[in-house]
Amino acid sequence: MFHGKVLVAQGGGPTAVINQSMVGAVLESRKFREVELIYGAVHGVRGILDEDFYDLTQETTHNLEMVANTPSSALGSTRDKPDLKYCQEIFKVLKAHKIGYFFYTGGNDSSDTVRIVNDEARKAGYKLRCIHIPKTIDNDLVENDHTPGFPSAARYVAQAFMGINLDNAALPGVYIGVVMGRHAGFLTAASALGKKFSDDGPHLIYMPERSFDIDRFLNEVKQVHDRLGRCVVAVSEGIHDGSGQPIIAKLASEVERDAHGNVQLSGSGALADLLTQQVKDKLKITRVRGDTLGYIQRSFVGCVSDVDQNEAREVGEKAVQYGMFGDRDGSVAIKRTGHYSVDYELVPLELVAGKTRTMPDDYIAASGHDVTDAFRMYLRPLLGSGMPDAHRLRPNKVPKILTGR
Repeated sequence: MFHGKVLVAQGGGPTAVINQSMVGAVLESRKFREVELIYGAVHGVRGILDEDFYDLTQETTHNLEMVANTPSSALGSTRDKPDLKYCQEIFKVLKAHKIGYFFYTGGNDSSDTVRIVNDEARKAGYKLRCIHIPKTIDNDLVENDHTPGFPSAARYVAQAFMGINLDNAALPGVYIGVVMGRHAGFLTAASALGKKFSDDGPHLIYMPERSFDIDRFLNEVKQVHDRLGRCVVAVSEGIHDGSGQPIIAKLASEVERDAHGNVQLSGSGALADLLTQQVKDKLKITRVRGDTLGYIQRSFVGCVSDVDQNEAREVGEKAVQYGMFGDRDGSVAIKRTGHYSVDYELVPLELVAGKTRTMPDDYIAASGHDVTDAFRMYLRPLLGSGMPDAHRLRPNKVPKILTGR
C-alpha cells in the first residue's frame, strides 16, 4: 500500500445498481489510513480531463447509502471512448492531483481505458493502482459469470413481458418488443423468465447470436398466430442477417448512426416499427403493435434485484481491497460457485479490455428463437427475491343454450 488520493468514476450506460459499486468503493476506501482524500469524477473520463471532481470525503455515510439505493449514475457518465492520446491526458490529470488509486466502473470500453492509463503510469514510473469495476446490462464482459446491472435489467425485462403477455392474451394480436443488446442476447433472452404456462409469451425470442431471416420470421409468427390466435415476440436490437448486416439497416431506407459510427439500433423505435409493418403487410394481420423498451430497462426505479444490489456493492468493495492489499492492477470478475453463490477474482485487464462475450450455444434452443432450461437455471437466481407471478382463471365453461356446444 502507498499513500495517495482515490479517484472513482462511472462510464457507459447507467444501471439500477451502479451506485452500489461507487459507494462500496468509497466506504471501503475510508477504512485505510493510506487514503488521503476520495474524489469522484463528474461524467466519467470527460470529467477527469476537465478536472471536474467531487470531494466525496465530505459526504456523510447516510447520504452515500441513500445514493447507493438510487438507480442511474450519481456521478454522471460519458460515452467517450478514449484512445491513447486521450488516456495520456487522463494520466496527466491523475498525476497532477496525486491520485494513487483509480477505480473505474464500466463495461468493455471502460476496462480498456483503465488498461491504457495503467500502461502510461507504468511507463512513467508513477505509483498508480488501476482497478476496473464491472458493469453492463448487456452482460457481455468476458471472464464474468454475469455483470452487475444485468440482473436488475433482466428482472425488468422478464416482468415487462409478463405484463405484455397478459395484455396480449386479453386482446389478442401480434406484439413485438425490442430489447437492448447489440451483440449479446442475454437481456432479450431474459423475457422468457416471465413465462408460467405453456402458451405464455414471448412465443418467439430472437437474439443476435443467430442470423435473422425476415421470411422465416414471418412464417414463424404466422404459425404461432394460427395456433394460438396471438403472438408475442421479443427481439434484440442487434439482430442481423447472415452477412452480419443489421436488420434495421436492411429494412430502413435511411439509418441513423451514433457518434462512433455505429448504426443506431433502437433509440428511434425504428426496428419495432419496421417489423410490425412487415407483419401487417405480408401476413395481413390487423392488430399488430411494436414497442422499444429503450432506456427504461437500465435504471427503472422499483424493479431492482436484491442479488444484483449486494453483488454490485461487493465488487466495489473488492476493487478497493485488491487495490490496497494486492500488488497488481486488474478487473474484478464475478465467478459463480455452488448452486448459487459467487466469488470475486482480480483478472488481468488485457483479458477483459475491448472484448465481447455472447450467449453460449447451450443457452439457445435448437430452433434459434427460444432459450433452453440451462439458461433459465442460469438466470433465475440473479433475478432476486420477490419475483411476481401471474395467475389465470380456470376455464370452467357454462354450457351454451341457444347456440349449442
